[in-house]
Amino acid sequence: MKLKVGFGFDVHQLKDNHPFVLGGVHLEHHKGAFGHSDADVLVHAICDALLGAANLRDIGHHFKNTDERWRGISSLILLTECVKMLKEKGYSINNVDAMLCLEAPKVNPHVSEMKINIAKAMDLDEDDISIKATTNETMGFIGREEGVVAYAVCLIQK
Repeated sequence: MKLKVGFGFDVHQLKDNHPFVLGGVHLEHHKGAFGHSDADVLVHAICDALLGAANLRDIGHHFKNTDERWRGISSLILLTECVKMLKEKGYSINNVDAMLCLEAPKVNPHVSEMKINIAKAMDLDEDDISIKATTNETMGFIGREEGVVAYAVCLIQK
C-alpha cells in the first residue's frame, strides 16, 4: 500500500453584496467570495490537496478561470471531478482535514451541512471530513474582511 499526503490552499477576495459559499453552503453575509466559479475556497483547497497528493497538478490546471464552462459552477462539481481523476489513477481517499480563516460570518453553525455536502461529493463518510474555522484576530486582509482563506490536507492511498 502506498500512502500520499496532499496540501491545498486557496484565497478569494470578499466583495459587498456577493454570494458567500463555503462547503456548498450559502451563508448569509453582506460580503461574499468573488471568483470565476462559486469561489468556494474550502472546496478549492480540498481539490488542490487531492490533486497534489496524486501528482495531478492543481485546480487551475484542470478548471481554468478563462473557460466559460466553469463560470459560476458549484465547486462541489469540481470536487467530484477531482475525485474521479484520483480514482482513475487507482487512488482512494482516506480523509481530509480543512481549516477556514475568516472574521465573519460564523462558520461553526454550518459545519455539519458542509461536511455532508463534501462527503457526498467525495463519496466518503462524514467522519472522514474535518472542518475547522478560526479568525485572524482582526489583523491583515482577513481581519479587515477583504478576503477569506482555506487550507486543507488529505491522505490518499493506492
